[in-house]
Order: sequence, then structure tokens, then C-alpha cells
Amino acid sequence: MPDQKTIGFVFIEGFADWEYGLLAASAVEWFGARAVSLTPGGRPVTGISGFRLAPDRSAGIDENADLDAVAVIGSDQWAGKTPPDVAQLLNAVATRGGVVGGICAGTLALARAGMFEQAKHTSNGRDWINGHEAGYAGDGNYLDVPHAVTDGKIVSAPGSAPGTFALAFLKTLYPERGVDLARMRTLFAKEYAEAS
Repeated sequence: MPDQKTIGFVFIEGFADWEYGLLAASAVEWFGARAVSLTPGGRPVTGISGFRLAPDRSAGIDENADLDAVAVIGSDQWAGKTPPDVAQLLNAVATRGGVVGGICAGTLALARAGMFEQAKHTSNGRDWINGHEAGYAGDGNYLDVPHAVTDGKIVSAPGSAPGTFALAFLKTLYPERGVDLARMRTLFAKEYAEAS
């Protein structure tokens, strides 16, 4: 399909298995996107569940010139002493007008890459993000909300919000697909409509 968009998903060791599923599956099944898995160095990684992921490619910029968007998936290792550096990849996608997203601790990678300098954003809490990346560029743009935040083509979310992360990310990537996005939102919301 000629207008097919390619989304890169960045995974590192200990990735949060629940944070990417709604976005990846919805993008492919309902929007016709192509999803590719990326890891630093192209090495296999293991999620919190113990599931092993063999990536499609590395997170290097040379291998990813085709990305229309990139989503950084959370892992406690983003908050560790020596987290991977994916700033070049994020900046390359942003520079060519692509969507850059991060969920949970994946937002730390965006903060380190300067993605929040001019963008409203969220994460796992104001104290949490500042505790791991004190004084990051744009810390005054933080919004303490329980759902995803979009500013321009930057999308961020706490780890507890994979549904709104998926919706916000896809709305930013496919702004012309409002009807499909509304259906998707209605479907996701049904789970909570009758919850007690």
C-alpha cells in the first residue's frame, strides 16, 4: 500500500509488555501501518513477563530512515544508571516531521533527547520524572494528568495509560482518520463504562 506508514517501537531489556499492544495492533489492523521492533544494537530483549523479543532491526538512525513515527516503550532500565541513548533516532524522526512518543519510563528517553523543551507532556508523575531527570529541558511544560498528552507531534503518557497513548499517537499520525479514531475510542471506553 503506497501510503502505508511505518512505526518503530523501541524496546529495551525489561520492557513493559502492556504498554505497546493496543498501539501496535491497532495501527496494523485498523490503520494499515507497518510496525517494526527496534532494540539498541539489534539484540534480543526480554519483557517483564519473561517473553523474549527478537527485534526486526537496531535502533540506529541508518537503519530507520523509513520511520514515520517512533514509540519508546517503558522499562525500569530507562531510569537506571546507564540507560540506552536513543536521542539520535528520536531527533532524526522529529526532524523529518514524524511522530515521537514515549510511555512510562520511555518518557525519560524523550526528555534526554530534548523532545519536551517546547512541548507539553506527561509521564509517571512530576516528582517521578524530575527524580530521574532533574532539570530536563522543558520541565515547566509538564502536565500532571492520568492520560496521554499530545503537543504537535510529541506524544507522552504515564504507564497506566496505554489506551489513551494508542489513541493520541494514532490521532497524531493519522489526523484525517477521525471517524476510525472515534470508533476506536468508543470500543476502548466500553471496558470502563460499566465498571463498578
